[in-house]
Amino acid sequence: MGRLQVLKSLDAFPRAEEHLLQKTQSGAVVSIMGLVIMATLFVHELKYYLATYTVHQMSVDLKRGETLPIHINMTFPALPCEVLSVDAIDMSGKHEVDLDTNIWKLRLNNDGYIIGHEFISDLVEKEHESHKHGSNGDKSNHEESSLEVHAHGFGKDPEKMVKSVKQALADGEGCQVYGVLDVQRVAGNFHISVHGLNIFVAQQIFEGAMHVNVSHEIHDLSFGPKYPGIQNPLDGTKRILRDASGTFKYYIKIVPTEYRYIWKEVLPTNQFSVTEYFVPMHEFDRTWPAVYFLYDLSPITVTIKEERRSFLHFLTRLCAVLGGTFALTGMLDRWMYRLLEAITKKHSSIIGKF
Repeated sequence: MGRLQVLKSLDAFPRAEEHLLQKTQSGAVVSIMGLVIMATLFVHELKYYLATYTVHQMSVDLKRGETLPIHINMTFPALPCEVLSVDAIDMSGKHEVDLDTNIWKLRLNNDGYIIGHEFISDLVEKEHESHKHGSNGDKSNHEESSLEVHAHGFGKDPEKMVKSVKQALADGEGCQVYGVLDVQRVAGNFHISVHGLNIFVAQQIFEGAMHVNVSHEIHDLSFGPKYPGIQNPLDGTKRILRDASGTFKYYIKIVPTEYRYIWKEVLPTNQFSVTEYFVPMHEFDRTWPAVYFLYDLSPITVTIKEERRSFLHFLTRLCAVLGGTFALTGMLDRWMYRLLEAITKKHSSIIGKF
């Protein structure tokens, strides 16, 4: 029996006699409050346990021989689709003019509504020199320029094209350019401009580079698929020129990124930072306005991993929260009981005097 008594003395949960237990209204109120608080905290802890968080890791980029996808979605409200071209060049020396692979051009009216579209699936490669807008032309070379017009006038009769584009400019037509460019995974640039036009045709249409308005709005520019939480700094950028002309240059630093989902799927993509520079156009400049995107790749790759907290961590926090709430409501109940008891005794003593 002595050992049993020693064992009973270790009981941390002693039982009180039933006649000593009192149920009060204040205790009921505190109990209900405690249950509501514990239920609320339980739901919060459960959501916290089920939610994922991300861990960032950095390492040297070891990828080789892959292509870099460039997702473009831009609107040029002051330039018709017939004169816009997408050109790309990289450090390897590869130069591609009027890059139309997987690129759509949507004709927009003055109110921004789509009135037509164009899609060219073939990649048109041309010599860079034949498209260089480095001078304003020379009358002595009129015959040579005329031959170039027929060779590089987008496959249309130059006179009809000039008339068509001028009418589109008068009507306030714009163009939305969107699609995907697959370029080599090295530093380079791509630009959207009127450089695909022959210099003679461009002069006929715009009567000088000062009248080329490259106002634009970037709806989306990314270098790969999007992952949760990504922020592309150029999305929603709007640059409108009024009574001016010039070249926009966006200097982009691309950071290779891998996003690893909680279910182990890996999404290869890229994030980037950007700085912006605008070069105003002057009357005697030999260049033509354009929107340039000059990009370079970081040698460091970032791995973003989704992780979830362990069940043991959840259980520990749950016990702490529920136990703490139970202890706090117990203390509150005792204080309220003693307070009410004191008030009752004082009230009884006052009545007894009378």
